Amino acid sequence: MQQFFLYIDPGTGSMLFSILIGATATLYFLARAAILKLKFILSGKKGTADKSAHTYVIYNEDKRYWNVFKPVLDAFENHQTEVTYFTSCKEDEVFSAGYQFVKSEYIGEGNAAFAKLNLLSADIVLATTPGLGVYQWKRSKNVKHYAHILHSPGDATMYRLFGIDYFDSVLLTGGYQKNDVRYLEKARGLKEKDLPVVGCTYLDFYKEHIETIPAEENHSFTVLLSPSWGPSGILSKYGEKLLDPLLATGWNIIVRPHPQSKRSEAEMLERLAKKYADSGNLIWDYESENIRSMKKADIMISDFSGIIYDYTFLCDKPVMYVDADIELALYDAYDVPGQKPWQLNAVKEFGIGLKEEQFPAIKEVIQNASDSAELARLRAKAKQDAWEHIGSAGEKVYEFMAETEQHLNGTGSGKQ
Repeated sequence: MQQFFLYIDPGTGSMLFSILIGATATLYFLARAAILKLKFILSGKKGTADKSAHTYVIYNEDKRYWNVFKPVLDAFENHQTEVTYFTSCKEDEVFSAGYQFVKSEYIGEGNAAFAKLNLLSADIVLATTPGLGVYQWKRSKNVKHYAHILHSPGDATMYRLFGIDYFDSVLLTGGYQKNDVRYLEKARGLKEKDLPVVGCTYLDFYKEHIETIPAEENHSFTVLLSPSWGPSGILSKYGEKLLDPLLATGWNIIVRPHPQSKRSEAEMLERLAKKYADSGNLIWDYESENIRSMKKADIMISDFSGIIYDYTFLCDKPVMYVDADIELALYDAYDVPGQKPWQLNAVKEFGIGLKEEQFPAIKEVIQNASDSAELARLRAKAKQDAWEHIGSAGEKVYEFMAETEQHLNGTGSGKQ
């Protein structure tokens, strides 16, 4: 009996795997959307299009993104230009900001918010929320332009599959992010987006505020443990193996879990909090802003979390990283050939590697970790690449939105 073997080259295999993952995700969310639609119909409610046309709309899905949008809202206010700000946070700071030209409205969370957004009428909609046209958030036929603003100086391809594919523009923090977006557009047959480099609004916001925090009196050496979430995150992966020797140092240890951990890894966090409830030198930080913990810390330990760049760019202090084996198959970066994403490689240049076998001697390892002039130079290089237009990102975003609106309505010379 003859046997036949089929060979699939690695590039084709990668493409087929991405297609399979994408098809599975699409079927899941189509089924979910159908169930939601059926519930909506059975409830007797009817959706109606938004009859009030807006020029500029900004949507904030969570309170932790206030720092992304505040510099933009400030720019609109300074230019005395009206903007509609929809939020899914009842306690959004916009309601106490005293703006005159920012028209704010709470539109609910989850499906309630998307029901509003999906029937919106506007020239331009700006949001940090990915997945437009993929998940619950659908393009409204009465919106002319959808803009996505990055809320991290990391790679634009480190979203879940198809996260930014169907936006008309993606506002970048650094020019290095362009090439990978352009590659995916060509590979997936997508229309080219506008890719202006505007800088990083939330880093501008934090830079201004961290400078106002006074230095601690009687400061004790402090280690900040800032993991990402998921099975590859160092807190989830190592837990007690890392926390036990850290606490044994007697230093102050701040653990700042990723915000998503409270939703996706609550059981793990509760277990660790209970185990270390009597530890006098352990602080759990769940504050919406990370700058106070970063200001206190003398060194940070992380994995592939974006907070590495917050800490590096704002504090210019040494970072130790555990080289987590992150699974890229669910991310857009998986479909970009070549080396790993910039944010996974840059930290290996300016950071100090930490291996699991070094955990038992963590105190000695940290004491011997030197902050050389070369590491400082590489930190500055990464900052230069990923955080352009420092201090003026809000104004840059405003300029892009204003010029885009003029172009859409035939009253200007074009976009940036």
